[in-house]
Amino acid sequence: MDRWAGKVAVVTGASSGIGAAIVKDLAKAGMVVVGLARRPERINALKAHLSESVRDRLHAFKCDVRKEESILEAFEWVAENFGGVDVLINSAGVGHHTELLAAGNTQMLREVMDTNVMGLVLCSREAFQSMRKRSVDGHIVHINSVAGHRAINHPTINIYSASKHAVTAITETMRNELWNANTKIKVTSISPGMVRTKMLPEELLSKGYPKLEAEDISNAVLYVLGTPPRVQVHELMIMPVGQTF
Repeated sequence: MDRWAGKVAVVTGASSGIGAAIVKDLAKAGMVVVGLARRPERINALKAHLSESVRDRLHAFKCDVRKEESILEAFEWVAENFGGVDVLINSAGVGHHTELLAAGNTQMLREVMDTNVMGLVLCSREAFQSMRKRSVDGHIVHINSVAGHRAINHPTINIYSASKHAVTAITETMRNELWNANTKIKVTSISPGMVRTKMLPEELLSKGYPKLEAEDISNAVLYVLGTPPRVQVHELMIMPVGQTF
């Protein structure tokens, strides 16, 4: 991680769960970190648990990745205040608990696709433009899911699996575009199994299924960012021991 010291990381969905773990660990690793979230006050509250030097490297900005104008405003603010983006972690994600074919669930389905797919693409686009403008060999990391590689038989997964399958395809498409653009910008998909966060349905949280912790995924982010410039981790799948689906 030494080569990223003092560089700028933008993390979406940074107010809780995996995103919150990532912003803390990147700031501890010496990066200037901008956490994007609809509730930036939650990111600011994280600072109370950090040392002063680390706290000063963590910044919060209000952003709703479902809205393009909000994304553009956030990346413009990062450019004006820190010069641009060197690392992007697309951690924002949602999985409303409704069946795919349930009546009257259109808004919930749209929110999943707008957050998990369009938000990820638009943030990646803006990060890429920033990196290319400044000739930075940056890194884009998508927090994907094992549900992005197979359809899990659970009644409330709904369109979530389709959105994560899109992330898998988008990662490959993005890698091709980055190569065709003659850049050395990396893109990585990290696909966790069950993680103990508020995104899990209550019936899965309360049952004794094996689960990862948010810090396990943050450690994976540190790992892929810490690889030498010649190494690109394409896909990293992480499962808790004993998970069977």
